Order: sequence, then structure tokens, then C-alpha cells
Amino acid sequence: MLTNYLRRRAPFWVSIAVGIALWEIAGRNTSAAFMVPFSETLVRLWQVTVHGDFIAQLIDSGQLFLAGFVLALVVGLPLGMLLARVRVLRVGIEPYIMIIYATPLVALIPFILSIMGFGFAPKVLVVFLFAIFPVIYNTVEGARSIKPELIEVAQSFRSNEWALWREVMLPYTLPYSMTGVRQAIGRALVGMIAAEFFLSSTGVGQFIMGASQNFDTAGVFASIFVIGLIGVGLMRLGLKIERHFARWRQ
Repeated sequence: MLTNYLRRRAPFWVSIAVGIALWEIAGRNTSAAFMVPFSETLVRLWQVTVHGDFIAQLIDSGQLFLAGFVLALVVGLPLGMLLARVRVLRVGIEPYIMIIYATPLVALIPFILSIMGFGFAPKVLVVFLFAIFPVIYNTVEGARSIKPELIEVAQSFRSNEWALWREVMLPYTLPYSMTGVRQAIGRALVGMIAAEFFLSSTGVGQFIMGASQNFDTAGVFASIFVIGLIGVGLMRLGLKIERHFARWRQ
């Protein structure tokens, strides 16, 4: 069993090893102002973790990410199913959603600043805007792909609207929604850093800005490395949840 697992996962670990090796080689043959080796990045990560306040800044960023991301899920999932279920509402709202989604959201940050000022709430709004649209679009597509026969069968058994949502729409749509959730994780992390850059310097964004101004390239790479690991871990978790709820489709 262990042999089968190692054989199955071998390409993944080989790819990781090759990537680390290339990073190490490139870092040792590039100016330290632009890139540092993987080993130096790990050393710097250990230093800021043990002797600095990086953990506290990471927790601050995590609170911001969690608040905006959860808000995007709470709003995006039911709104997506509602738009798929109510055609009039979808036709009326969809153009506005498309306009905002197509707009570079970073360009909206000064506008949000002028209205809401500095603080936690405007940064949560930025993360929310970055994360909500993949959730909405994938949920809408999942709900619209439900076979009409399933709706007709549920209605023939006198299912009310709530039962239709609970027993047909939600189970069928959830795998699609989880795809949107995994996409939203990466976008929410980008929104988190953007909000910390442009609104008020806090959390990991503050650490990256300080490291950049002090020419601490290893510190910049260390923080980016941690954010990348967190993003990959959360997306892998989302994939496991998606597979769990999509077992009925197999």
C-alpha cells in the first residue's frame, strides 16, 4: 500500500524537488537585490518567526482574509442559486455583476478609501469583492445545469420551494460552487495583500513593504512563500471537500 502511494505521488514530489533546485540555483546566480536562494529564504523565515513579529502580522492578515472570504461565501452562494432560479432577477442584475467583475478591482481601492476611509471594514470589503465573483458565477452555472427532469420530478411529489432548494439544487450545485470557492481562495489572498498595501499597512502586507524598503529580499520571498503555502493548503482542502460532496456523481 505504501509502495502504491509513493508511486502515485512520485511525480508530485519530483516536481517539488526540481522546483526547489531551480530556485536554489537561480538564487545563487542572481543578484541578492532581485532573488535569493531557497535555503536563504528558509533561514530568513525562521529568523522572522522566532525573533520578529511575523506570526502576529500573519494572524492579523488571517483575520482579514477570513472575514472577507466568509462574507463572500455567505453572500455569493445563495445569491448564485437565486440568480439561477429567478430568471428576471438574473437578467436584471447580471450586467452589473459582469461590469464589476471585468473592472480591475485594484482601481476601486482609492474609491473605497474615499468613501470608507482607513480601517478594518474597507479592507474586508476589498477582500470580499475579490472573492465573491468566482463563487457567484460557478454557483449560477451549477444551478442552471440542473436537468429540468429533476425539477419536474420534485414538483410532481409536491415539493415546496424550500424542499426543492434543499434536496435538488443544493446537492447538485455544491460541487460547482466548491470549484468557485477554490478559485476565490487565491483571489481573496491577492485582495488581502492589495488592501494592506493601499489602505493601511498592516499584517503581511506591512511586512512585505517594510522588507522591500529595507532591501530585505529574503524577507519578501519568505512572506510570499508562506502565503503561497497557505493558499495551496486551503485549495487542497477545498478540493477534498468538493470530492466528498461530489461522490454521488462518480
